[in-house]
Amino acid sequence: MADLGLILISYLIGSIPTAYLAGRLLRGIDLRQWGSRTVSGTAVYYHVARWALIPVGLLDVLKAAIPAWGALALGRPRGVAVAAGLAAVMGHNWPVWLGFHGGRGIGPFLGLLTVTFPVGALWILGALVIGRLLQATAVMALFAIAGLPALVWLTGGPLEVALGGLAMLAITVVKRLEANREPLPSDPVERRRVLWRRLWLDRDTAAWEVWMFRRPGHPA
Repeated sequence: MADLGLILISYLIGSIPTAYLAGRLLRGIDLRQWGSRTVSGTAVYYHVARWALIPVGLLDVLKAAIPAWGALALGRPRGVAVAAGLAAVMGHNWPVWLGFHGGRGIGPFLGLLTVTFPVGALWILGALVIGRLLQATAVMALFAIAGLPALVWLTGGPLEVALGGLAMLAITVVKRLEANREPLPSDPVERRRVLWRRLWLDRDTAAWEVWMFRRPGHPA
């Protein structure tokens, strides 16, 4: 029961909508209505203030790092620490305070890995940097998360982290396809195209600019 309570608290910590609060406090906007409609550091960067990405990103990392570290500090098994970190990721992606409309979970997942498997955090960060240079961040992030269990195995890392990586992959796929409940096209062919783009590109449109710079009330 104590472990379940820790996991619930971790979810609530992850649910703190740091990016949403930045949008409200700094620009008076609701990020759920702008651009990709995700409540994330990326949305803060493009729609609030570029400098705000740093504090928001650090806070998102801490959302999962603190619960994972706290579990280990309390003497709980590594599996509980991983579960607590993943609960924080779930809170970030589906925050109860915003009607379960959140981000993508990369920041909190980095926090979890920083505590439980630092090599994995560097692996994800490296993929994000390469993805940024290639203008394919979403694809590289997906490949990095999918490849994490293999990295754990090759480096002799903890089994709990490998299983956590598989769970994170499932969370990422579900979140991308669900896309904060963005409506899907009625045409079956176009619907399949949109779902394919969501999975690989993390957006509904072929052009990134069209998706990222939508204004409130404008559909994709």
